[in-house]
Amino acid sequence: MININEHYLKLKSSYLFADIAKRVEKFQKDNPKQEIIKLGIGDVTLPLPTACIKAMHEAVDEMAIGDSFRGYGPEQGYSFLRQAIARDDFQSRGALIEPDEIFISDGAKCDTGNIQEIFDTGIQVAVPDPVYPVYVDTNVMAGRTGMFQEGRYQGLVYLESTKDNNFIPALPDRPVDLIYLCYPNNPTGATITKDELSRWVDYARTNKALILFDAAYEAFIKDPDLPRSIYEIDGAREVAIEFRSFSKTAGFTGTRCAFTVVPKNCRAYDGQGKEVSIHGLWNRRHSTKFNGVSYPVQKAALAVYSPEGQKQVQANIDYYLANASIIRDKMQSLGFECYGGVNSPYIWIDGGKDSWSFFDDLLNKAGIVCTPGDGFGLCGQGFIRISAFNSLENVEKAMARIEKAL
Repeated sequence: MININEHYLKLKSSYLFADIAKRVEKFQKDNPKQEIIKLGIGDVTLPLPTACIKAMHEAVDEMAIGDSFRGYGPEQGYSFLRQAIARDDFQSRGALIEPDEIFISDGAKCDTGNIQEIFDTGIQVAVPDPVYPVYVDTNVMAGRTGMFQEGRYQGLVYLESTKDNNFIPALPDRPVDLIYLCYPNNPTGATITKDELSRWVDYARTNKALILFDAAYEAFIKDPDLPRSIYEIDGAREVAIEFRSFSKTAGFTGTRCAFTVVPKNCRAYDGQGKEVSIHGLWNRRHSTKFNGVSYPVQKAALAVYSPEGQKQVQANIDYYLANASIIRDKMQSLGFECYGGVNSPYIWIDGGKDSWSFFDDLLNKAGIVCTPGDGFGLCGQGFIRISAFNSLENVEKAMARIEKAL
């Protein structure tokens, strides 16, 4: 008899964005002539930078010639891309990351979900609330939690992020082993200072814990005083793994390319308390379960670091940040408290009512899709998230509709 992993049965019946899709589908069916503007999920709308497209075309042409054709590439990624990342994303900011500490993958979502496989199922896990659902759900699947009760999974430590603490949670009031942090934050749009991040690094060092730092939105940081990598903090190499993505940086959501940084002196422990190299374990897992990102996609990602690519990527980032400013300004003018939208593409809005009720109001009265905050956790109740990832025309149209409806 084939049995299932019963931890999957603990999962809530559906995924947040699946719930949204069902409601939108029903609304569209009932209102077939209504144009819907989607400002919910964080999917980019601008095309890939021209430099990336050019590089991808050239790489595809190489695949048509015997002398330049490539089959399987290194699972960890081609050295040309790893070297560029190490130099431009880290070493240029004083973060001492080497190319062989970078692992190219097909998405930060995949890596943040997969990384937990190399840790014991009995560890104590701390997650922010509100939280990107993947952090929680993959630990549920692995068996590190109890059942879902009253809006939370038993066995997890929830780090409450509210407007009272500027969405920077307090350090855990008990020892934990694995800590998820995301800045700029998805969903709240909050950013973290070097001093605030240093406290987390110090906590991890003191408690022999590990931080999983999701920096997928670091390219949106314009404030030069804010850290764009956890490795800008002294001691972070020993206690942190960082995840980044080309999806929001350069529009690779449909192209798929990201990377994870695992320093060689990043530490974990076996059952006898002996230090074990996380770098070696992740390299083994990555090599076993992943066959690498395609050569043309990695060449396209490399073009991000060219002078032309940098200009084009920054132009796209500025475009989305301008959208964010329009959304934030309009919602504030309508009397709503707003967070994020600065150094972040997400605007976190206190709706003053039930999140799903506010979601339904915007959908049914204005044809606008947002994301209800309580889908990200109990601390998201009463909030909605609006994404800046759309055209300027649609953002302006959406704000006009919302103003008329509300």
